[in-house]
Amino acid sequence: MKILRPFIVLIRLARESMTFAYQAITANKLRTFLSLFGITIGIFAIISVFTMVDSLEKNVRDSLQSLGKNVVYVQKWPWGGNEEYPWWKYMNRPQPTIDDMEEIRRRSNLTEAACFNVGFRQQVKYQRNDIPDVTIYGVSTDYDNIRSFELAEGRFFSPFELNAGRNLTVIGHNIAKNLFEGADPIGKTIHLGGKKLSVIGVFEKEGKSAIGEDSNDDLVLIPLEVAKSMVDFRRNGPWIMVKAKPNVDVADLMDELRGILRSHHRLKPLDDDNFALNQISLMKDSLDAIFGSINFAGGFIAFFSIIVGGFGIANIMFVSVKERTSQIGIQKALGAKRYFILIQFLYESVLLATLGGAIGLLLIFVGTILINNFTDFSIYLTLSNIVRGILISAVIGIASGFVPAWIASRLSPVEAINTKA
Repeated sequence: MKILRPFIVLIRLARESMTFAYQAITANKLRTFLSLFGITIGIFAIISVFTMVDSLEKNVRDSLQSLGKNVVYVQKWPWGGNEEYPWWKYMNRPQPTIDDMEEIRRRSNLTEAACFNVGFRQQVKYQRNDIPDVTIYGVSTDYDNIRSFELAEGRFFSPFELNAGRNLTVIGHNIAKNLFEGADPIGKTIHLGGKKLSVIGVFEKEGKSAIGEDSNDDLVLIPLEVAKSMVDFRRNGPWIMVKAKPNVDVADLMDELRGILRSHHRLKPLDDDNFALNQISLMKDSLDAIFGSINFAGGFIAFFSIIVGGFGIANIMFVSVKERTSQIGIQKALGAKRYFILIQFLYESVLLATLGGAIGLLLIFVGTILINNFTDFSIYLTLSNIVRGILISAVIGIASGFVPAWIASRLSPVEAINTKA
C-alpha cells in the first residue's frame, strides 16, 4: 500500500484539479467561448496549412508514381520550359521511333520493360452520345508493366492483341460515364476516327492529376498498331518509356541508353545528343526541397495564429486568478499545497486549449469531407496531423497558463482571503 499511496494521491489530485477546472470553465461561458475561439482559429490555421501541404504533396507524388517508378522517358524535347529554355536547339531533332525501342529491347542489359507510345486527340462516339477532343494513347506491349493503374471493370490488352492490332480499347472512368450513362460498357462498340473499337476494360477512377498529366479518367487506350493508321507519328510527339530492372540505378540505365541511341543514330563523338532522356526521379528529388520550404513557410505563418490564441488564454487565466483570489486563499488556509493550486490552474488552461484545438480539428475534418465530395482535389486529415494539433494545443495551454498558475500558487493565504475580486 505504501508503494501505491503516491499514485493514489496523484489520481485524487488530478480528479480534484479537473473538477475545479471544469467548474471554472462552465461558470463563465462568454469568457470560455472567447478563449476557445482564439485557440480554435489558431489550430485551424496551422493544421489546415499542414493538411493542405501534405495532401498536395501526396497527390503530386501519387501522380508521379503512376508515371512509373525507375522509368526513363526517351523523347525529342527535354523537360523544362522556363524563360531560358533553349527550344531552338531541339527543333530539328528527330522523333523517337519504333526502331529505337526495338534497338533498346535488343541491346539493353539494364532494361526490364520498354514501351512505345503516341498521343493524339479525337472525337469518341457511342450511339447518340459523343465526346469531342478526347486524349487517345496508342501503346505497345509492356505499357501495363511500366505504368501504374487499376481497372474497375474488364481487363487490359494481351500482348497478342497489341501486336496484332486488334480493334479493342480500354477507356477511362469519365469516358465510360459520359458515353454509356450508367450502362455496362464492357463489350460495347465505340467509334473512333472511323474505326469501331470494342471496350474490354475501364480504368478505376483516380481524379485529376496534380502535375498536369492526362488523367486515366479521361483517357482512351488503343493498340499502337491501330493508332498507326490514324495518326502521323512524326507530328504527334511519340515517346518511349524504359523501365530499369530491380536494383538497377536509373543513372546507370540512362548512361546505357545514351550509348545505345547514339550508336543507333550514328552520332559522332563530338556531336550533341539528338534525343532527350527524361527522368521522373529528378522531379521527385526536387519535390523534397520544394515541399520542405512550403512546410516551413506555412508553419511560420500559422505560428502567429497560435501566438494570438495563446495570448488569449493567458489573458483569460490572469483574469481567472484575479477573480478567484479569495477562493485560492481559503484553499491554502485549509492546507492546499502550492503544487495543487499550480496544477489546478494548469489543468484549466490545458483543458481550454485542447478543447479549442479539438474544435479546430473538427472544422478541418468537416472541410475535408466537403472538399472531397464537391471537388476533384483530395484532402487527407492524417493521424499525424490530428496528434500534432492536440499536442500543439496542450503545449500552448501549458505555456500560456503557467505564469498565471505560478502566481496563483505563490499567493499568501491571509492576503488572498482579504483581497476583493
